[in-house]
Amino acid sequence: MLALLPQLRRFAYALTGAWPDADDLVQATCIRAIERIDQWEVGTRLDSWMYRIAQNLHLNAIRKDRNRASHLREVASADHAGVAPDKPEDRLMLQDLGDAIGRLPSEQRAILLLIAVEGRSYQEVSDLMGLSPGTVASRLSRARTTLAAMLEGEK
Repeated sequence: MLALLPQLRRFAYALTGAWPDADDLVQATCIRAIERIDQWEVGTRLDSWMYRIAQNLHLNAIRKDRNRASHLREVASADHAGVAPDKPEDRLMLQDLGDAIGRLPSEQRAILLLIAVEGRSYQEVSDLMGLSPGTVASRLSRARTTLAAMLEGEK
């Protein structure tokens, strides 16, 4: 399995298009392979089996992201706290906001939603997520900056 890591990493990069995501995929693939080693048939190609695991994990992640984005659009368009935009341009802006929030990195999205939507304090989020208050503040700042850039069409 160790000898396959360089090839598996290149394959994961081809799937994800980013080295950090590729490394995460390789790690998840190795964990899945170790957990289910009894499913590998001795005498068959280990590399093919592991490539298939990586590809399935990647496809599952894509499906999960699509479902999450769809859910965020539904939440953004729902009538929450009496906010139901009457004008089409307001509905489009709300939909764009939901889409942009869905594209944020998960750690930034979680902090943004906990603070901006749920109204939690920095300290509560810090305690909840096991992060320092400074990390919470910096991730929130990055989320807001990225979100603003997305809504202005820069990203």
